[in-house]
Amino acid sequence: MPHSRRLRFIFLQLLSVIPKGRRHGLRLLVTPDTILRWHRDIARRRWAARSKRGKTGRPATRRSIRALVLRLARENRDWGYRRIHGELAAGVGVPASAVWEILKNAGIDPAPRRSGPTWSLFLRSQAEAIVACDFFTADLLDGTQAYVLAVIEHASRRIRILGVTLHPTGSWTAQQARNLLMDLGEQSHRVKFMIRDRGSNFTAAFDAVLADAGIQTVLCSIRTPRMNAIAERWIGGCRRELLDRTLVWNQAHLRRILRVRDPPQ
Repeated sequence: MPHSRRLRFIFLQLLSVIPKGRRHGLRLLVTPDTILRWHRDIARRRWAARSKRGKTGRPATRRSIRALVLRLARENRDWGYRRIHGELAAGVGVPASAVWEILKNAGIDPAPRRSGPTWSLFLRSQAEAIVACDFFTADLLDGTQAYVLAVIEHASRRIRILGVTLHPTGSWTAQQARNLLMDLGEQSHRVKFMIRDRGSNFTAAFDAVLADAGIQTVLCSIRTPRMNAIAERWIGGCRRELLDRTLVWNQAHLRRILRVRDPPQ
């Protein structure tokens, strides 16, 4: 204990034997508040010293549990720390954070991707089976508005302009689905999913034509264009780079400039 702190302790001990009635008559060098503060400081330091005598923190994990965690990780290389913790939870009381720490200290990734493709590789491999469609409009010089139905393949980014019309009815849209299957030909067996929005132009007949060919329709949520981001991006580029810079005379002119922008591959 430092010299100044020892003096404070002795002073407090002496002060405790003096009756309270005599204390008020003494001319002390310190105020009562200072003496109380000294007392609180001594008590705090005493309890702090006692708390350091024992072991602090969480107890170390037993060596047998550590060996079991490492054995499960090596025998099951596609398991992460969460899966290992779940397997141990039935008979071994060890927290998930302890499993994570054991794997990390052993140089094993606690949340691994030890086997299988990466997420980007997975999406690229599945892109062969995904196509997306959407409508967009073009203003003609006669004041009318033409509707264009376009389909984009996720893998190759190839664009197929299925049709242009002033009145996109349900029967017309269903016919464009048949035209798409004819256009795909032998490649139609590779396509498994069609992404589209919930527009009224698409009817149950459109989905039924695709379903007969083994293509499942995936609907986007309301007001979520990012769910059909690839098609939306192409349409945005088509507007900025072509339609906003070209005077479109009629539907035939619109079909011709769209074919020139995206020729068949």
